[in-house]
Amino acid sequence: MDENINIKMVDVTEKTVTVRTAKASGLIRMKPETIQLLLGDNLPKGNVFTTAKIAGIQAAKKTAELIPLCHPLNVSWVDLQFIMSEDQIYIEAVAKTKEATGIEMEVLTAVSVAALTIYDMCKSVDKEMTISEIRLLEKTGGKSDHATEFRPKVGIITLSDGVASGHREDISGKILLDGFKNSGCETAEVVVLPDGSENLKKTIETWIQTGVRLILTTGGTGLGPRDSTIQIMEPLLDQKLLGIEQALHAYGRSKKSTAMLSRLMAGTVRKSIVICLPGNPSAVKDALAVLIPSIFHAFPIMEGEGHS
Repeated sequence: MDENINIKMVDVTEKTVTVRTAKASGLIRMKPETIQLLLGDNLPKGNVFTTAKIAGIQAAKKTAELIPLCHPLNVSWVDLQFIMSEDQIYIEAVAKTKEATGIEMEVLTAVSVAALTIYDMCKSVDKEMTISEIRLLEKTGGKSDHATEFRPKVGIITLSDGVASGHREDISGKILLDGFKNSGCETAEVVVLPDGSENLKKTIETWIQTGVRLILTTGGTGLGPRDSTIQIMEPLLDQKLLGIEQALHAYGRSKKSTAMLSRLMAGTVRKSIVICLPGNPSAVKDALAVLIPSIFHAFPIMEGEGHS
């Protein structure tokens, strides 16, 4: 809600489109006699499980129409299963999509509507049924896939003649600073240097020696005569991180075609990661959407801890 207690839909435009899955479950309890009638297909309304499964699948596809602020999703796949015991039916739903937001509401809705359908089809013979324990069991995709407690110390360098001379505000540096602080990172000071500054190498070497593990530069990655960040930084790298470069380029190009003109770069210098970003504030915001929190997963891997 906003300051006037008005509801508003969350804008997911900036979120990365990924494959997302979710699984949910629930229980409907009933008399043992009802279970026996169900097993024998002796209920007045017919086949309970087929009807409940269709209802659950349909509910998953209609979730955004039932829950006002839920985003409409292109649901790729939904399935439900039912496991009976003496006096209850366990319901489980799983679904998959390729979207910018999760599919957990869809599986929770599928379980709920499937349980209600079973209730409806059995209520003529059992007035004591209860529906309970509807819960999310798991979800994959998006930021939750790369959860790690590790947060590197971060250093930010803005390269801009205009900012260094005081003629322009350092908007991009502040965006990066706020983004990583809000993610729980300790940040070194934000350094502002003119384009092509000889102090760029020296600053990075000093930071690496003092334990700064993630260094981001902003500015100097374009095609102008003063854009020399890449020429200065590339010889310092032990190895390039092409996956990061490709992810940043792909996300930027999906929003603005001129992003293809950027010469952004990423790589390692000893045990630190250096990423050179454009100076445009919009490009920096896009970079945060791509990097956080996936980039944090890189540091345990660099220490030999693997992908788990």
